[in-house]
Amino acid sequence: MSGANKSPRRRAREFALQGVYQWLLNQSPVTSIEAQMAEVAGFDKCDRELFVGLLRGTLSNAPELQVGFAPYIERPLNELSPIERGILLMSTFELAHRPETPYRVIINEAIELAKGFGGTDGHKFVNGVLDKLAARLRADEVEANARERQAARGNKPA
Repeated sequence: MSGANKSPRRRAREFALQGVYQWLLNQSPVTSIEAQMAEVAGFDKCDRELFVGLLRGTLSNAPELQVGFAPYIERPLNELSPIERGILLMSTFELAHRPETPYRVIINEAIELAKGFGGTDGHKFVNGVLDKLAARLRADEVEANARERQAARGNKPA
């Protein structure tokens, strides 16, 4: 997707991820990160409210968010790349605290962030972790989605 076609919400998630990444590397204060991001080209085209909500929510809840996704990773947290860790932190925050955003949207956005900023197969790892986490945090929504997919295929629920 070219920069010109990115939605304000996608841009907000990209800037929030960059802010989380910066925080993971050097523990900068959130106000400093927000001010720096506001100076980056293209920031004026992002959903500022979503950016601020994701950045502040993720940073202020980071320890609890890590506890949330840790059971679904097979390596120590310190072995995750800062990008993967940042995406998982931010997406865990969204899954847990932003029920108005469908879980499939959150996972898809995380996959796109991992493809754009992460390593070669990082998006597969992120997808696997978030699928498991969504099944726990949004069990009713995940089950309803599965029933809709079965109905669309003409299958009866099991």
